[in-house]
Amino acid sequence: MTKPTLSRRGVLKTGAAAGVGLALPTYLSAASHSGFTNAPQGGTVTLGFNVPQSGPYADEGADELRAYQLAVEHLNGEGDGGMLKTFSSKVLEGNGILGKKVEYVTGDTQTKSDAARASAKSMIEKDGAVMITGGSSSGVAIAVQGLCQEAGVIFMAGLTHSNDTTGKDKKANGFRHFFNGYMSGAALAPVLAAQYGNDRKAYHLTADYTWGWTQQESIAAATEALGWQTVNNVLTPLAQTDFSSYIAPVLNSGADVLVLNHYGGNMVNSLTNAVQFGLREKIIDGKQFEIVVPLFSRLMARGAGENIKGILGSTNWHWSLQDEGTKAFVQSFGTKYGFPPSQAAHTCYVQTLLYADAVARAGSFNPCAVVEALEGFEFDGLGNGPTLYRAEDHQCFKDVLVVRGKENPTSEFDLLEVVEVTPRAQVEYAPDHPMFAGGNLGQCNPGA
Repeated sequence: MTKPTLSRRGVLKTGAAAGVGLALPTYLSAASHSGFTNAPQGGTVTLGFNVPQSGPYADEGADELRAYQLAVEHLNGEGDGGMLKTFSSKVLEGNGILGKKVEYVTGDTQTKSDAARASAKSMIEKDGAVMITGGSSSGVAIAVQGLCQEAGVIFMAGLTHSNDTTGKDKKANGFRHFFNGYMSGAALAPVLAAQYGNDRKAYHLTADYTWGWTQQESIAAATEALGWQTVNNVLTPLAQTDFSSYIAPVLNSGADVLVLNHYGGNMVNSLTNAVQFGLREKIIDGKQFEIVVPLFSRLMARGAGENIKGILGSTNWHWSLQDEGTKAFVQSFGTKYGFPPSQAAHTCYVQTLLYADAVARAGSFNPCAVVEALEGFEFDGLGNGPTLYRAEDHQCFKDVLVVRGKENPTSEFDLLEVVEVTPRAQVEYAPDHPMFAGGNLGQCNPGA
């Protein structure tokens, strides 16, 4: 008798289904795909949640996974329904997706592109995932988005902020709800100029991969347009943990602003090193030295502790917003987990609902039907106000938040205050904007 094995779904499998023998991947079976990759069979549908469970962005990944699990509960009619109640589209009824119960498998991207691709490939080929979502690194998101395009499944990007995700590396099978570096620059630069003046010299430390490059380019361009000077931009490895050797040269550069184009644990460490070097107490040519963190999250603020107070940045969403969608999500998440969700959790929850809604409106899991349903889709009630999924590049357009580390937080979760809600019109750009040029959306691939 073949010994049973435990799959990642937590159900017993035996024989070929457990990997013994010559079982083919689901998408290779002509009888099972019905014209597209991993067409759901029977009463269930499988989604693949690919998040950093290790590496510098692991805190974000843990919160993403919490949100995905909550979204599955709500789609299956469990819990209080969350944003299903506030979503402007009313086709989701809590009976799964097209009547099929939602199941899921998970993977660890390790914040590495090759590991993320391998994980996603396994979920598609071995687990029959019809949609992949997740990521807290733009390098990972771009790699997995490319894989999903090749495999013929939909990729609903999680936290990815590089311009390239919906710029030169955009794909027809990929969609991004999260904002991007250009939007951060457009929202943040006017606030920086108003707070710190137009005559500033900025020194950038930048994570050396696609997100850091496009984030730095965006912030530099937006601040230089208002009179700032960029005196240096130094690239730092994603695996770096001690940034002391990168901070020291800032002291003799003539700069009076340090821009940390870092995220997750990298930002916590680089900001901590900058404060240890006394940068926040420096006066340069009569100006108070300032530190800016263009992309913020509550999880990063918690890790940075006292060092985050008074520092400006941007964010995609914040749990303190008072719209009905945000309140419903915060209530659901807080009841289940005991604390408010991060922006990473929010965008991953929303992406899951948007995928399910697109399938329901299309009446099909066929990825090309999903693409058609999402392109040009306008919606509300999911926490960001009126939002458009633009057809030309599959980028969501919505309001952007400028935030600041609170001087007097009331709890470990009340760390950021919203300084400004930047209207969508201020952060919009043409599909052929130079920062997003060079890519080709291409055609939807159903994988058949």
